[in-house]
Amino acid sequence: MGQKLSKEEKKEKKQAKRQEKIDQGKPMILPLAGPAYTPELQFTLAGGIMFSFKTNPIDTLIQRSSSPIMLGVSSTGAYFFGTKLTSFWKQDKWRIYADINFKDMPDNYYGLGYDKGLNTSKSDSTTAYTRTWFQFYPKFLYQVRPHHFIGPNMDINYTKGSEESAGVLADEYYQEFKNRPFNVGLGAVYQYDSRDIPVNAWKGWFLEVIFSVYGRFLGGDNNYQLLGIDYRNYWQIRKKGRTMAFQTRARFTNGNVPYGELSQLGTPFDLRGYRPRLLHQRIWGDQIRWLLQG
Repeated sequence: MGQKLSKEEKKEKKQAKRQEKIDQGKPMILPLAGPAYTPELQFTLAGGIMFSFKTNPIDTLIQRSSSPIMLGVSSTGAYFFGTKLTSFWKQDKWRIYADINFKDMPDNYYGLGYDKGLNTSKSDSTTAYTRTWFQFYPKFLYQVRPHHFIGPNMDINYTKGSEESAGVLADEYYQEFKNRPFNVGLGAVYQYDSRDIPVNAWKGWFLEVIFSVYGRFLGGDNNYQLLGIDYRNYWQIRKKGRTMAFQTRARFTNGNVPYGELSQLGTPFDLRGYRPRLLHQRIWGDQIRWLLQG
């Protein structure tokens, strides 16, 4: 009879098998699941998988690609789906990204501009509505020199409101775009990326600049332009695994921008945002007025 392995030995054996799969570039699927709570969605139960793979197992110059796939429902009646592909090809000469997101959720619409956000009270009769949102957002980047990438991007998105409260229905900006929910854009992307591991960085820095044009000539309902800037920096603190990170983002739009595509203070893809009244009264005073208006 073989000797029974201890708990620690079983753990080490499992880790060794996992590392062997990683070294050989084999596909891996890891389960993802757990409860969460946010002020908007309240109690949420989400589950899915993390799919990790190498586009060429014998290519030592590329990292593992990944694509988390998540499904979730919340106690507010919201449900959502999302996946984010990050893939590396041809000795990291090519990088292909793709975001696919869908969400149907009770939400709040305050109106356009700082004053509406400050003076409109949140309630079932003033701001409440149901928002259905979809986005397909791929980017195709080519490495022109070490760490420097350029390429095209596409954005197909849809934001449709329903079950609107009286306050939302009375808003002129909402009414202007209520029946124009579909947008299609094409653009150009520049990236500088010196991060050690793009999907889970410990050190290095990242800069992305995107300019996109949305228009009816592409099949969308609205004509507008978007400029996005994303800067991140990562510092390793004392030893591997301890990291301090810093991020700055800017988003500018111009033209006939539908309400679903206006820049917001806090989104699911960056830092959390707070209502202007809270910031105005308790934190930075009139400085926040400049931030939101500028």
